[in-house]
Formats: sequence, C-alpha cells, structure tokens
Amino acid sequence: MEVKLPEFDSVFSIDCVIFGFDAGELKILLIERNEEPFKDWLALPGYIVEQNESIDTAAERILYELTGLRDLHMEQFHTFGEVNRHPQGRVITVAYYALIRINGQKELRPVTQYAKKAFWHPVNELPKLAFDHSEIFKTGFNKIRRRLSYQPIAFELLPEKFTLTQLQMLYEAILNKKLDKRNFRKKMLSYGFLKELDEKQKGVSYRAAKLYKFDKRKYTKIFQNELTTVES
Repeated sequence: MEVKLPEFDSVFSIDCVIFGFDAGELKILLIERNEEPFKDWLALPGYIVEQNESIDTAAERILYELTGLRDLHMEQFHTFGEVNRHPQGRVITVAYYALIRINGQKELRPVTQYAKKAFWHPVNELPKLAFDHSEIFKTGFNKIRRRLSYQPIAFELLPEKFTLTQLQMLYEAILNKKLDKRNFRKKMLSYGFLKELDEKQKGVSYRAAKLYKFDKRKYTKIFQNELTTVES
C-alpha cells in the first residue's frame, strides 16, 4: 500500500546585492517598490521564486524583471531565514551578489509592475530599506571587504583602463578608510599584475595621470606560483 506523504509548503525569494563604482563612489543597485508590503520603499532587487524554476534561474529572471539587467555573473553568498522577516508569512531568501562596471551598462528599466524604477545609490548614504534588506546589504558588503584582501575583485568595478588614484579611491570606498597614497601605490605596483600603459587620461582639467590595466594572465601565473610554493 502506497503511503501518501504530506507535501511541504515552502516559499523562497531571491535578493540581489549588485555593487558598482562610478565617479569615485561605490554604489548599490536599488529599486522603488510598487506593491505592498513596503510599497514606495527602497529595496534591493528581489522577489519570489516560482514553483517551476531553479534558484539560479530565478535570480537571473528577477534581476532582469526589476532592473532590465541580464547576463551578469552572480554568486550566492548567504541565506536569510528569520521566521518573521516577511509580514505575509515564512519566506526564506537566498542572497546573490555581483560586481559590475557601471560605465557602459545599459539604462536601468524594470520590465514588471512590481518596481517603479531601478537606480544606483551611494553606499555611504543608504537609507533604511524594506524588509531586512539593510541586513542583507551589510552582509554582502562585508563579503566583498573580505574578498578584497585575497582576490582582485576591485578590477571588476573599474573601467578597463584606470589610474592609480581611481584604484585607491575604490579601495578606500570599500574599506571605508583613508589609505596612505605612497604606501598604497608602492604595494599595488609590487604585486606585478598592473600593466602600465603608454597612455594618459584624456579630457581632464588637471594634470593627466598615467593609465594602467589589470593583467589577469600575470595575476593567474603569480597565484599559481604561490600555490606551488606553498604545496612544495
């Protein structure tokens, strides 16, 4: 005799923490909600996972529907499951994060009525967000701060060609502290994966600075050599 097992009732959501860097400021992608609960509140791009889709597929769909962005490389970084985090019942959310270059991205435009608009907002002026999104943001921010110490994630936010001043401003924005200019430049150049270009800034009113590129191939080689040294 076949035993009929009870079906589980679970509701999952996705929340996206998308960081960008523009005009010397670290920014976060937000939406203005257009439905209850928290109608008219600012929030991270997020919504409910449908019953017939995977978590990763839902993350791509939800980000696109709420912001118009697609084909971003996003990674899961945390699951938030406090019992009372949603006023309509138990909703467990899986949080994703991504680092992107704002310059060159297409216009933000929601393709669903759930969001009035999507826009970039400076992280150092963040207001209180809907649900527990302020906590989700802080957890994501701490994640990239930790990664900054052992992975070259800063170069995912900078333009392909950048100045050392832009690189330092980004580090200071993520770490939320001032860094000594001389020591920072000496340390960055000593790693060996910054390629100095025979180019300078254009269209600036001040003295044009040298431009650099991140040499990913050289970084990979250095990293592999360090692993070989550790393992030998």
